[in-house]
Amino acid sequence: MAAVFDKPTLLQRVLPIFQGFDGLLAFGVIVMAGIGLITMYSVGFDSGTRFASHGRNMLIAAGVLFVVAQIPPQRLMSLAVPMYVCGVALLLAVFLFGIEKKGSQRWLNVGVVIQPSELMKVAMPLMLAWWFQRREGQLKPLDFAVAGILLVVPLALIIKQPDLGTSLLVLASGVFVIFFAGLSWRLILPPLALGAIGVVILILMEDKWCAPDVDWHVLREYQRQRVCTLLDPSKDPLGKGFHIIQGMIAIGSGGIWGKGFMQGTQTHLEFIPERTTDFIYAAFSEEFGLMGTLGLMVGFIFLVVRGLIIALEAPTLFARLLAGAMTLNIFVYAFVNMGMVSGILPVVGVPLPFISYGGTAMITMGVGLGVLMSIAKSKRLMQS
Repeated sequence: MAAVFDKPTLLQRVLPIFQGFDGLLAFGVIVMAGIGLITMYSVGFDSGTRFASHGRNMLIAAGVLFVVAQIPPQRLMSLAVPMYVCGVALLLAVFLFGIEKKGSQRWLNVGVVIQPSELMKVAMPLMLAWWFQRREGQLKPLDFAVAGILLVVPLALIIKQPDLGTSLLVLASGVFVIFFAGLSWRLILPPLALGAIGVVILILMEDKWCAPDVDWHVLREYQRQRVCTLLDPSKDPLGKGFHIIQGMIAIGSGGIWGKGFMQGTQTHLEFIPERTTDFIYAAFSEEFGLMGTLGLMVGFIFLVVRGLIIALEAPTLFARLLAGAMTLNIFVYAFVNMGMVSGILPVVGVPLPFISYGGTAMITMGVGLGVLMSIAKSKRLMQS
Protein backbone atom coordinates (compact mmCIF):
# COMPACT_ATOMS: atom_id res chain seq x y z
CA MET A 1 0.00 0.00 0.00
CA ALA A 2 2.89 2.40 0.63
CA ALA A 3 3.77 2.42 -3.04
CA VAL A 4 0.43 4.05 -3.84
CA PHE A 5 1.46 7.16 -1.98
CA ASP A 6 4.97 7.40 -3.41
CA LYS A 7 5.66 10.78 -5.00
CA PRO A 8 6.23 10.66 -8.78
CA THR A 9 9.77 11.26 -9.92
CA LEU A 10 10.77 14.40 -11.79
CA LEU A 11 10.90 12.40 -15.03
CA GLN A 12 7.36 11.09 -14.45
CA ARG A 13 6.11 14.65 -13.93
CA VAL A 14 7.88 16.03 -17.00
CA LEU A 15 7.11 13.28 -19.53
CA PRO A 16 3.35 14.07 -19.86
CA ILE A 17 4.26 17.57 -21.09
CA PHE A 18 5.95 16.00 -24.12
CA GLN A 19 3.29 13.33 -24.63
CA GLY A 20 1.99 13.44 -28.18
CA PHE A 21 4.85 15.53 -29.61
CA ASP A 22 5.60 14.58 -33.21
CA GLY A 23 9.01 12.93 -33.08
CA LEU A 24 9.74 13.19 -36.79
CA LEU A 25 8.93 16.90 -36.90
CA ALA A 26 11.06 17.50 -33.79
CA PHE A 27 13.92 15.53 -35.38
CA GLY A 28 13.74 17.63 -38.55
CA VAL A 29 13.71 20.88 -36.58
CA ILE A 30 16.71 19.85 -34.47
CA VAL A 31 18.72 18.83 -37.55
CA MET A 32 17.95 22.09 -39.38
CA ALA A 33 18.76 24.13 -36.28
CA GLY A 34 22.10 22.32 -36.05
CA ILE A 35 22.84 23.12 -39.71
CA GLY A 36 21.94 26.74 -39.01
CA LEU A 37 24.35 26.99 -36.08
CA ILE A 38 27.20 25.36 -38.00
CA THR A 39 26.61 27.64 -40.97
CA MET A 40 26.44 30.78 -38.84
CA TYR A 41 29.70 29.90 -37.09
CA SER A 42 31.41 29.18 -40.40
CA VAL A 43 30.31 32.26 -42.35
CA GLY A 44 30.14 34.69 -39.45
CA PHE A 45 33.04 33.81 -37.17
CA ASP A 46 34.80 37.03 -38.17
CA SER A 47 31.64 39.16 -37.92
CA GLY A 48 31.45 39.84 -34.18
CA THR A 49 28.94 37.99 -32.01
CA ARG A 50 26.45 36.73 -34.61
CA PHE A 51 26.94 33.06 -33.69
CA ALA A 52 26.09 33.57 -30.01
CA SER A 53 23.14 35.79 -30.90
CA HIS A 54 21.91 33.24 -33.45
CA GLY A 55 22.03 30.53 -30.79
CA ARG A 56 20.14 32.77 -28.37
CA ASN A 57 17.46 33.47 -30.98
CA MET A 58 17.10 29.74 -31.58
CA LEU A 59 16.64 29.08 -27.87
CA ILE A 60 13.97 31.77 -27.67
CA ALA A 61 12.23 30.33 -30.74
CA ALA A 62 12.41 26.85 -29.19
CA GLY A 63 10.76 28.21 -26.05
CA VAL A 64 8.04 29.82 -28.16
CA LEU A 65 7.56 26.56 -30.07
CA PHE A 66 7.21 24.62 -26.80
CA VAL A 67 4.68 27.08 -25.34
CA VAL A 68 2.56 27.26 -28.51
CA ALA A 69 2.60 23.45 -28.75
CA GLN A 70 0.78 23.33 -25.38
CA ILE A 71 -2.15 25.37 -26.75
CA PRO A 72 -4.83 23.07 -28.19
CA PRO A 73 -6.19 23.91 -31.67
CA GLN A 74 -9.58 24.86 -30.16
CA ARG A 75 -7.87 27.54 -28.11
CA LEU A 76 -5.88 28.71 -31.12
CA MET A 77 -9.16 29.11 -33.02
CA SER A 78 -10.53 31.37 -30.27
CA LEU A 79 -7.45 33.62 -30.66
CA ALA A 80 -7.91 34.06 -34.42
CA VAL A 81 -10.27 37.06 -34.47
CA PRO A 82 -8.54 39.02 -31.64
CA MET A 83 -5.12 38.52 -33.25
CA TYR A 84 -6.37 39.58 -36.68
CA VAL A 85 -8.18 42.68 -35.37
CA CYS A 86 -5.16 43.62 -33.25
CA GLY A 87 -2.83 43.14 -36.23
CA VAL A 88 -4.93 45.32 -38.55
CA ALA A 89 -5.24 48.00 -35.85
CA LEU A 90 -1.46 48.05 -35.39
CA LEU A 91 -0.93 48.27 -39.15
CA LEU A 92 -3.27 51.28 -39.25
CA ALA A 93 -1.29 52.81 -36.39
CA VAL A 94 1.92 52.28 -38.39
CA PHE A 95 0.31 54.04 -41.34
CA LEU A 96 -0.66 57.01 -39.12
CA PHE A 97 2.13 57.20 -36.54
CA GLY A 98 4.82 54.74 -37.66
CA ILE A 99 8.57 55.19 -37.47
CA GLU A 100 10.28 55.68 -40.83
CA LYS A 101 13.70 54.21 -41.60
CA LYS A 102 15.44 54.24 -44.99
CA GLY A 103 12.28 55.28 -46.81
CA SER A 104 10.06 52.62 -45.22
CA GLN A 105 7.47 53.17 -42.49
CA ARG A 106 7.18 49.71 -40.94
CA TRP A 107 7.74 50.15 -37.22
CA LEU A 108 5.71 51.34 -34.24
CA ASN A 109 6.94 52.57 -30.87
CA VAL A 110 4.76 51.17 -28.06
CA GLY A 111 7.40 51.44 -25.37
CA VAL A 112 9.49 49.10 -27.48
CA VAL A 113 9.83 49.27 -31.25
CA ILE A 114 7.78 46.53 -32.97
CA GLN A 115 7.02 45.57 -36.57
CA PRO A 116 3.28 44.73 -36.66
CA SER A 117 3.43 43.20 -40.15
CA GLU A 118 5.23 40.20 -38.61
CA LEU A 119 2.12 39.46 -36.54
CA MET A 120 0.06 39.04 -39.71
CA LYS A 121 2.20 36.09 -40.84
CA VAL A 122 0.47 34.13 -38.07
CA ALA A 123 -2.79 36.07 -37.69
CA MET A 124 -3.73 35.81 -41.38
CA PRO A 125 -3.83 31.99 -41.70
CA LEU A 126 -5.45 31.78 -38.26
CA MET A 127 -8.23 34.16 -39.28
CA LEU A 128 -8.93 32.56 -42.64
CA ALA A 129 -8.88 29.04 -41.17
CA TRP A 130 -11.36 30.25 -38.50
CA TRP A 131 -13.60 31.74 -41.21
CA PHE A 132 -13.73 28.57 -43.31
CA GLN A 133 -14.28 26.43 -40.20
CA ARG A 134 -17.33 28.57 -39.43
CA ARG A 135 -18.62 28.06 -42.99
CA GLU A 136 -17.83 24.33 -43.17
CA GLY A 137 -20.43 22.38 -45.11
CA GLN A 138 -22.08 25.50 -46.58
CA LEU A 139 -19.31 27.18 -48.55
CA LYS A 140 -20.45 29.51 -51.33
CA PRO A 141 -18.56 31.80 -53.74
CA LEU A 142 -19.42 34.73 -51.43
CA ASP A 143 -17.48 33.07 -48.61
CA PHE A 144 -14.33 33.02 -50.75
CA ALA A 145 -14.97 36.69 -51.62
CA VAL A 146 -15.12 37.55 -47.89
CA ALA A 147 -11.88 35.62 -47.36
CA GLY A 148 -10.32 37.66 -50.17
CA ILE A 149 -11.33 40.89 -48.45
CA LEU A 150 -9.91 39.67 -45.13
CA LEU A 151 -6.64 39.02 -46.96
CA VAL A 152 -6.50 42.22 -49.03
CA VAL A 153 -7.06 44.71 -46.17
CA PRO A 154 -3.86 44.01 -44.16
CA LEU A 155 -1.97 43.20 -47.35
CA ALA A 156 -2.65 46.66 -48.75
CA LEU A 157 -1.45 48.26 -45.51
CA ILE A 158 1.80 46.25 -45.61
CA ILE A 159 2.44 47.05 -49.27
CA LYS A 160 1.88 50.73 -48.46
CA GLN A 161 4.75 50.73 -45.92
CA PRO A 162 6.34 49.44 -48.32
CA ASP A 163 7.47 45.92 -47.38
CA LEU A 164 7.47 43.66 -50.42
CA GLY A 165 9.04 40.67 -48.66
CA THR A 166 6.57 40.52 -45.77
CA SER A 167 3.61 41.26 -48.04
CA LEU A 168 4.61 38.29 -50.22
CA LEU A 169 4.74 35.98 -47.18
CA VAL A 170 1.40 37.21 -45.81
CA LEU A 171 -0.18 36.85 -49.26
CA ALA A 172 1.15 33.30 -49.58
CA SER A 173 -0.11 32.25 -46.13
CA GLY A 174 -3.58 33.56 -46.94
CA VAL A 175 -3.73 32.11 -50.46
CA PHE A 176 -2.72 28.68 -49.15
CA VAL A 177 -5.65 28.62 -46.72
CA ILE A 178 -8.09 29.73 -49.42
CA PHE A 179 -6.72 27.13 -51.83
CA PHE A 180 -6.92 24.28 -49.29
CA ALA A 181 -10.48 25.37 -48.43
CA GLY A 182 -11.51 24.37 -51.95
CA LEU A 183 -11.00 27.33 -54.28
CA SER A 184 -11.66 26.15 -57.84
CA TRP A 185 -8.77 25.82 -60.29
CA ARG A 186 -10.92 27.75 -62.77
CA LEU A 187 -10.37 30.81 -60.59
CA ILE A 188 -6.70 30.09 -59.94
CA LEU A 189 -5.39 29.37 -63.44
CA PRO A 190 -6.40 32.65 -65.20
CA PRO A 191 -4.36 34.93 -62.85
CA LEU A 192 -1.42 32.51 -63.08
CA ALA A 193 -1.61 32.52 -66.87
CA LEU A 194 -1.80 36.33 -66.99
CA GLY A 195 1.17 36.57 -64.64
CA ALA A 196 3.21 34.18 -66.80
CA ILE A 197 2.34 36.15 -69.94
CA GLY A 198 3.32 39.39 -68.18
CA VAL A 199 6.72 37.94 -67.19
CA VAL A 200 7.38 36.78 -70.77
CA ILE A 201 6.47 40.22 -72.16
CA LEU A 202 8.69 41.92 -69.58
CA ILE A 203 11.65 39.69 -70.50
CA LEU A 204 11.18 40.21 -74.24
CA MET A 205 10.79 43.99 -73.87
CA GLU A 206 13.30 44.45 -71.05
CA ASP A 207 15.19 47.29 -72.78
CA LYS A 208 12.01 49.30 -73.23
CA TRP A 209 10.40 48.72 -69.82
CA CYS A 210 13.64 49.17 -67.88
CA ALA A 211 14.63 52.45 -69.51
CA PRO A 212 15.45 55.12 -66.87
CA ASP A 213 12.55 57.38 -67.84
CA VAL A 214 9.84 54.67 -67.62
CA ASP A 215 7.50 54.82 -64.62
CA TRP A 216 5.69 51.58 -63.72
CA HIS A 217 3.21 53.42 -61.44
CA VAL A 218 2.20 50.28 -59.49
CA LEU A 219 5.74 49.81 -58.12
CA ARG A 220 8.06 52.24 -56.41
CA GLU A 221 11.29 53.14 -58.16
CA TYR A 222 13.51 50.89 -56.01
CA GLN A 223 11.14 47.96 -56.60
CA ARG A 224 11.26 48.56 -60.36
CA GLN A 225 15.03 48.64 -60.20
CA ARG A 226 15.09 45.29 -58.38
CA VAL A 227 13.06 43.66 -61.14
CA CYS A 228 15.19 45.22 -63.89
CA THR A 229 18.40 44.26 -62.07
CA LEU A 230 17.16 40.68 -61.91
CA LEU A 231 16.67 40.65 -65.69
CA ASP A 232 20.17 41.96 -66.37
CA PRO A 233 22.42 42.50 -63.31
CA SER A 234 25.43 43.15 -65.55
CA LYS A 235 24.09 46.62 -66.42
CA ASP A 236 25.21 47.87 -63.00
CA PRO A 237 27.72 45.28 -61.73
CA LEU A 238 29.21 47.51 -59.02
CA GLY A 239 25.89 48.99 -57.91
CA LYS A 240 22.41 47.50 -57.93
CA GLY A 241 23.56 44.27 -59.61
CA PHE A 242 26.41 43.63 -57.15
CA HIS A 243 24.39 41.48 -54.74
CA ILE A 244 23.06 39.10 -57.39
CA ILE A 245 26.37 38.81 -59.27
CA GLN A 246 28.42 38.06 -56.16
CA GLY A 247 25.82 35.60 -54.93
CA MET A 248 25.91 33.65 -58.18
CA ILE A 249 29.73 33.71 -58.23
CA ALA A 250 29.84 32.28 -54.70
CA ILE A 251 27.30 29.55 -55.50
CA GLY A 252 29.17 28.54 -58.66
CA SER A 253 32.60 28.62 -57.05
CA GLY A 254 31.55 26.08 -54.44
CA GLY A 255 31.54 23.31 -57.03
CA ILE A 256 30.31 19.87 -56.04
CA TRP A 257 31.84 19.54 -52.57
CA GLY A 258 32.46 23.18 -51.62
CA LYS A 259 35.58 24.96 -50.45
CA GLY A 260 35.20 23.63 -46.92
CA PHE A 261 34.13 24.72 -43.47
CA MET A 262 35.27 28.33 -42.83
CA GLN A 263 37.16 28.34 -46.15
CA GLY A 264 34.89 30.43 -48.39
CA THR A 265 36.92 33.16 -50.09
CA GLN A 266 33.97 35.13 -51.47
CA THR A 267 32.44 34.96 -48.01
CA HIS A 268 35.36 35.95 -45.82
CA LEU A 269 36.82 38.52 -48.21
CA GLU A 270 33.41 40.20 -47.85
CA PHE A 271 32.38 40.08 -51.49
CA ILE A 272 29.02 38.64 -50.43
CA PRO A 273 26.85 41.38 -48.92
CA GLU A 274 24.61 40.47 -45.97
CA ARG A 275 26.35 37.10 -45.74
CA THR A 276 24.81 36.22 -42.36
CA THR A 277 21.27 37.33 -43.24
CA ASP A 278 19.58 37.48 -46.64
CA PHE A 279 22.52 36.13 -48.66
CA ILE A 280 23.67 33.39 -46.30
CA TYR A 281 22.60 30.76 -48.85
CA ALA A 282 25.37 31.98 -51.19
CA ALA A 283 27.93 31.65 -48.39
CA PHE A 284 26.59 28.20 -47.49
CA SER A 285 26.81 27.03 -51.12
CA GLU A 286 30.36 28.30 -51.48
CA GLU A 287 31.60 26.44 -48.41
CA PHE A 288 29.52 23.23 -48.68
CA GLY A 289 28.99 23.00 -52.43
CA LEU A 290 26.30 21.26 -54.44
CA MET A 291 26.14 18.27 -52.08
CA GLY A 292 25.65 20.51 -49.06
CA THR A 293 22.95 22.45 -50.89
CA LEU A 294 21.15 19.23 -51.83
CA GLY A 295 21.33 18.15 -48.20
CA LEU A 296 19.84 21.48 -47.11
CA MET A 297 17.03 21.11 -49.64
CA VAL A 298 16.34 17.57 -48.42
CA GLY A 299 16.00 18.97 -44.90
CA PHE A 300 13.41 21.52 -46.01
CA ILE A 301 11.56 18.92 -48.09
CA PHE A 302 11.45 16.61 -45.05
CA LEU A 303 9.88 19.35 -42.91
CA VAL A 304 7.35 20.26 -45.61
CA VAL A 305 6.33 16.64 -46.25
CA ARG A 306 6.01 15.94 -42.52
CA GLY A 307 3.95 19.10 -42.04
CA LEU A 308 1.61 18.19 -44.90
CA ILE A 309 1.12 14.72 -43.39
CA ILE A 310 0.18 16.36 -40.08
CA ALA A 311 -2.26 18.57 -42.00
CA LEU A 312 -3.85 15.59 -43.77
CA GLU A 313 -4.30 13.75 -40.46
CA ALA A 314 -5.65 16.78 -38.54
CA PRO A 315 -9.03 16.16 -36.87
CA THR A 316 -10.82 19.38 -37.93
CA LEU A 317 -11.04 21.62 -40.99
CA PHE A 318 -9.54 24.52 -39.00
CA ALA A 319 -6.54 22.41 -38.02
CA ARG A 320 -6.05 21.06 -41.56
CA LEU A 321 -6.13 24.52 -43.15
CA LEU A 322 -3.87 26.04 -40.52
CA ALA A 323 -1.32 23.20 -40.61
CA GLY A 324 -1.23 23.26 -44.42
CA ALA A 325 -0.64 27.02 -44.52
CA MET A 326 2.04 26.97 -41.81
CA THR A 327 3.85 24.13 -43.58
CA LEU A 328 3.88 25.77 -47.00
CA ASN A 329 5.10 29.01 -45.40
CA ILE A 330 8.37 27.17 -44.73
CA PHE A 331 8.51 26.25 -48.41
CA VAL A 332 7.88 29.86 -49.49
CA TYR A 333 10.58 31.22 -47.17
CA ALA A 334 13.14 28.73 -48.50
CA PHE A 335 12.15 28.98 -52.17
CA VAL A 336 12.09 32.79 -52.26
CA ASN A 337 15.41 33.15 -50.42
CA MET A 338 17.22 30.58 -52.55
CA GLY A 339 15.60 32.01 -55.68
CA MET A 340 16.63 35.60 -55.03
CA VAL A 341 20.21 34.64 -54.11
CA SER A 342 20.47 32.43 -57.21
CA GLY A 343 19.23 35.22 -59.49
CA ILE A 344 15.85 33.78 -60.49
CA LEU A 345 13.73 36.03 -58.25
CA PRO A 346 14.01 39.72 -57.27
CA VAL A 347 15.78 40.55 -54.01
CA VAL A 348 12.99 41.07 -51.47
CA GLY A 349 14.63 40.52 -48.08
CA VAL A 350 13.22 37.11 -47.11
CA PRO A 351 15.41 35.09 -44.68
CA LEU A 352 16.35 31.43 -45.09
CA PRO A 353 14.60 29.48 -42.27
CA PHE A 354 16.93 28.30 -39.46
CA ILE A 355 19.99 29.53 -41.35
CA SER A 356 19.69 33.33 -41.67
CA TYR A 357 20.34 35.55 -38.68
CA GLY A 358 17.27 37.35 -37.38
CA GLY A 359 15.29 37.37 -34.15
CA THR A 360 11.79 38.24 -35.34
CA ALA A 361 11.80 35.81 -38.26
CA MET A 362 13.14 33.03 -36.04
CA ILE A 363 10.39 33.58 -33.46
CA THR A 364 7.73 33.67 -36.19
CA MET A 365 9.06 30.34 -37.45
CA GLY A 366 8.92 29.01 -33.88
CA VAL A 367 5.24 29.99 -33.66
CA GLY A 368 4.45 28.24 -36.95
CA LEU A 369 6.24 25.05 -35.92
CA GLY A 370 4.57 25.22 -32.51
CA VAL A 371 1.18 25.34 -34.23
CA LEU A 372 2.10 22.24 -36.25
CA MET A 373 3.24 20.46 -33.09
CA SER A 374 0.02 21.45 -31.31
CA ILE A 375 -2.11 19.98 -34.11
CA ALA A 376 -0.06 16.79 -34.22
CA LYS A 377 -0.26 16.53 -30.43
CA SER A 378 -4.03 17.00 -30.34
CA LYS A 379 -4.48 14.15 -32.84
CA ARG A 380 -2.32 11.76 -30.82
CA LEU A 381 -4.04 12.63 -27.55
CA MET A 382 -7.45 12.07 -29.15
CA GLN A 383 -6.34 8.62 -30.33
CA SER A 384 -4.90 7.60 -26.95
